[in-house]
Amino acid sequence: MIFTLSNKPTSEQISQMSKEYETMIKIVVDIRRRVLAGGGEMHSDCEAVLLDDGSEQDDLWGANWYPADREIIFESLINIRPRLGNRSILIQSEEIRQKVESVTVEILGGVQ
Repeated sequence: MIFTLSNKPTSEQISQMSKEYETMIKIVVDIRRRVLAGGGEMHSDCEAVLLDDGSEQDDLWGANWYPADREIIFESLINIRPRLGNRSILIQSEEIRQKVESVTVEILGGVQ
């Protein structure tokens, strides 16, 4: 199940978002609106939820959140954006990685 979050999730929401991958949650962060969508099988599913919620494509970046380790891996196929200078599945811009990390830690930091 995919949730759109701007505040800390409940333990039930974390449980639901973790159903696809036991130790990891797929997330897509809107770095402008400071919200994230988490859960589901693919980053593109989270991306679609945020686009339907009013996000702009250029503001959305994908990553994987590992709750037990509180680790973020800045890797997703949706990150391939040559027009924006990102030619890899990894977020190459340190500035964008910092924004994704900031939103992720604000919303998911401290939850397991």
